[in-house]
Amino acid sequence: VCGGVLTGLSGSITSPDYPENYPNNAECHWVIQGTSSSVIKLIFVDFQMEQSEQCNFDYVAIFDGPTMGDGLLSHHCGNMKPPEVVSSAYELLVVFKSDFNIANKGFKAYFFSGACQEVYTAVKGNFSSPQYPHSYPNNIKCRWTIQLPLGYRIKVFFLDLDLEGRNSLTDSCDYDHLAVFDGGTETASLLGKWCGREMLSPIISSRNKLLLVLHTDRNTANRGFLVAYFGVVPMNVSCTRTEFQIQIPTQSLAQLERNKIYLGVPSCPAQVVGLTFRIHARFETCGTEPQKRNNTSVIVSILYIDFSDGNQEDIHQYEVQCEPKRKEALVNLISGSNPYRPNHYAENLVESQPKDAGVADIYESKAQDTSDFVFISICILAGILMVIAIVGLVLL
Repeated sequence: VCGGVLTGLSGSITSPDYPENYPNNAECHWVIQGTSSSVIKLIFVDFQMEQSEQCNFDYVAIFDGPTMGDGLLSHHCGNMKPPEVVSSAYELLVVFKSDFNIANKGFKAYFFSGACQEVYTAVKGNFSSPQYPHSYPNNIKCRWTIQLPLGYRIKVFFLDLDLEGRNSLTDSCDYDHLAVFDGGTETASLLGKWCGREMLSPIISSRNKLLLVLHTDRNTANRGFLVAYFGVVPMNVSCTRTEFQIQIPTQSLAQLERNKIYLGVPSCPAQVVGLTFRIHARFETCGTEPQKRNNTSVIVSILYIDFSDGNQEDIHQYEVQCEPKRKEALVNLISGSNPYRPNHYAENLVESQPKDAGVADIYESKAQDTSDFVFISICILAGILMVIAIVGLVLL
């Protein structure tokens, strides 16, 4: 179809005859209209057109409004896939034009508007499929991006999932489905793809971006989904036989004063050392207590990170634990992990710690404790001095 007015939460646009070569001397105008309070995002998934220096022959032009008199957002030709385009308001114009010779495959793009193209940057939040808990619309493709500061990982909890069921012939999610990608695009690693009614375990990203994509087909709409997410603060927790050592990059909590980060009690706040928040706390201070877990003696305390503002309390809690004999520490996310169940005890974050080269062991690390080596060295030195003294006395 060459042009027209497109409405709805999502849809696609292709050049005429795509994926075959487009015709010569064609000109198509598509006006995309969202709801009055939304913006429109346009994402190209394929782009192969005639190349020219000024893009004067075959091209795609995108305008920030319904007419060519509105601001030009971008103008493209050749084989380089254009970047995402986002309108400033609820209308967008896409113009395709070809000249009298040299045709190519053309382009394919998806548009998203309203509740179908949200980007979340808060440290925690929740969202749902369009119209939840009522049936979602048919024939939509929606994208939700979670993007947190560098160093964070993202943990997602599936509070409800009710989509069209599996294909009975293939036993696959071929109809309506929800997919999660470990990054900001659909080319990132697929963490999971689900349909039907399932009780899903939480998932955690390996980086600071996560993309959720909902596809629905032309029939059978169910309730949809509801998810909550939580940003896992990057930190290095270690211990010796006598103290905890905690380090958090200041850029990860740039909005917080150091007294908003404390171990056990507010009187044990973090100190700013260079580019890190640091807490060094002896076991007999800062609300630490000895416990027995799995017949092993451990020292336990709670790390508090207070994101509260004047309107709402928002304190995240991490349990830090040390096994002094082995000088091994680990950290568990306690509250804030699920906004609907704030006291739910989340699983050990160590289980999904990425092991990329150059990335520190953020959630579990053995303390670099040199106290034993120092003690042994002192004993050896004392022994040598004693032998020298005895020999000296004998010679006298």
